[in-house]
Amino acid sequence: MIRAFHRWPGLVALVLVTVLALSGAALSVFAAAERLAAPQADAGLSVATLTERIQLVYPGVEQVRRAPSGRITAFWFENGTPGAAVIDPATGQGVASADPNQMERWLTNLHRSLFLGDGGRIAMALGAAAMLVLAISGTLLVARRAGGWRRWFAPLRGPLAGRIHVEIARIAIFGLMVSSLTALWMTASTFDLLPDASDGPAFPAAVSGAVAMPVTDMALLVATPVNELRELSFPYPGDATDVFTLKTDQGTGYLDQGTGEVLGWADLTGLERVSETIYMLHTGQGAAVLGLILGLLALGVPVMGATGVLIWLAGRRARPRIHGNKTAGQAKTILLVGSEGGSTWGFAATLHKALTKAGQSVHVGPMSAFAPDRYANAERIIVLAATYGDGAAPASAKGFLDRLEALGHVPAIPLAVLGFGDRSFPAYCGFAKAVAAAAKAKGWPELLPLDTIERQSPQEFARWGHALGDALGIDLNLAYQPVPAPTRSLMLKSRRDYGSEAQAPAAILRFALPKVSLWHRLTGRGFGRFKAGDLIGIQPEGSPMPRFYSLASGHRDGFIEIVVRKHVGGLCSGQLMALQPGDSVRAFVRHNPAFHPDHSHTPLILIGAGTGIGPLAGFIRANRRQRPIHLFFGMRQRDSDFFYGDDLADWQTEGRLTDLITATSRGKQRRYVQDALRGDALEVTRLIRNGARIMVCGGRDMAAGVTDALADILAPTGLTPAALKAEGRYVEDVY
Repeated sequence: MIRAFHRWPGLVALVLVTVLALSGAALSVFAAAERLAAPQADAGLSVATLTERIQLVYPGVEQVRRAPSGRITAFWFENGTPGAAVIDPATGQGVASADPNQMERWLTNLHRSLFLGDGGRIAMALGAAAMLVLAISGTLLVARRAGGWRRWFAPLRGPLAGRIHVEIARIAIFGLMVSSLTALWMTASTFDLLPDASDGPAFPAAVSGAVAMPVTDMALLVATPVNELRELSFPYPGDATDVFTLKTDQGTGYLDQGTGEVLGWADLTGLERVSETIYMLHTGQGAAVLGLILGLLALGVPVMGATGVLIWLAGRRARPRIHGNKTAGQAKTILLVGSEGGSTWGFAATLHKALTKAGQSVHVGPMSAFAPDRYANAERIIVLAATYGDGAAPASAKGFLDRLEALGHVPAIPLAVLGFGDRSFPAYCGFAKAVAAAAKAKGWPELLPLDTIERQSPQEFARWGHALGDALGIDLNLAYQPVPAPTRSLMLKSRRDYGSEAQAPAAILRFALPKVSLWHRLTGRGFGRFKAGDLIGIQPEGSPMPRFYSLASGHRDGFIEIVVRKHVGGLCSGQLMALQPGDSVRAFVRHNPAFHPDHSHTPLILIGAGTGIGPLAGFIRANRRQRPIHLFFGMRQRDSDFFYGDDLADWQTEGRLTDLITATSRGKQRRYVQDALRGDALEVTRLIRNGARIMVCGGRDMAAGVTDALADILAPTGLTPAALKAEGRYVEDVY
């Protein structure tokens, strides 16, 4: 629901909100420029002295105004001709024209009314209301995505457009709330929808009849500093019944022109002070720095608008269109989906279709929208949950476990949890298992025991469907048809072969970067933007299932590179190892932001063995800022398996690699990479205590040995690998 409240005002009012934001940002510059250009009065200068100086230069002065920026303007008549000028308070002389800046006036009319009068003002008020809805709903969505208010600035993952959208929102969202709220207040004031804030003094019924008392003898003008002045209006020449009208930061009063006596005074009301504060916040008049800050934050609106559209389009592509999806309050079956790349939504659509065909009413939604209070007619909840990284929640399940933990009591209706994963990863279905364990600990009744689906198997999904049908007492046939990822043809440019001496053939394969459209470059889709550590899916001939390899290059390198070892009976590895320059394969990119180096300058400890060197080599190659990188690399034999040996030497010379420690597991002295870590324990400890981040890539057994070694090394310090993982300082890409 919150996402819908955020999405539709943004899409419908995108142009209007963008015009509001950009014109407001431009106007904030004019307010700041006025503050810088205006001659400022000395702190001790009184209104009486200023007025005397102006009268000496312009005897026919009728009014003196001071803007919130400090700019003083005088208006006069001379020989029947009106005049106006910006005044230097030190001399009373005019120093600049008082005519309004035409560009500022044009932008103001655009910002307020689109040049359409009252109709335009109403339209812009609707734009401000849309911005307010976007800001409030966006605040809730950012908190949800970050995993709670305390994690507001937690590191983000996911597609570039989404990360840019949230990063800007984190900073700009509260400023946009201020701008939109103040805009709505000012619109209400314009249309007299607020109580009358003015409560000025009654015009004096009797005056002395005397005239021409020098302003320097008027006590109130002498006592009022210029920095508190707003406006001083002079009596009409020759009219003994007229008076001086003085407006200051404190209130409004009338002065007898012959005696200087205060004939009436009224302090500003509370509502007037509120209105003036709101005016200051919205325009920056009187608070130029604040105005510039709000204007700068407003510049984020068009960027958030563009990235928001990209997110919406990507979401439409990632989620299948589910026809007949009931609302959460109507459905008897609630189907919640936790997905990172979008594939789990396809299973959800298949299950929704089958249940609907069997006469069930079904609502499908993300796990992040879990809200039991909304499930008024629900009889069961089914969770389809993928796992992200090392057992973490996928993107559409952020906050689910926190909401479950916060529940005073779980729903009385039963729950079924189905996990999706790949057994080659150590945290197989880790998030689904965590959900099932948390639900059990809360006492949530089971509809079915926890079950898992490996590698998106349609057969396993159909088997689980029969079990679900038996539990529901219906005939349920789940015929899931996987939608293949769009692939591109990659041509092999070159290869470097290794491992023949050890009877373990391997190669570094470098493919040409395919032509990529400008749209894909801007959106980061496909081969438009990728980094070392992302995954490339190779579609082998004769198999519907792709095989994934970690990339050893980024799009800026201008090529696609992977490290492959031939496995006995391996379909994909055999086909890749048979490639010769000029041959092609079909492939696609899957982003893996959890295994990217962060952007800090703290040291990196890279640990890999065998073909796990691939992404680590890519990180080193991309280290143009010469961040300290320490590489621990394990191989079988130095003569046959030293991948990137010459490159690593060159990168050390160039300063991209700080230190290289190797270990060989074949030969007279067998030494594994975890042994190399123990041998350099003091330096490893020093680096980690100084904030180093650890990245491990390679086989599952190697990764487990590295974890054990680091646990022993860090034991005296009180640190543990688990604690480092929780801080995001220890990440793995293992197989």
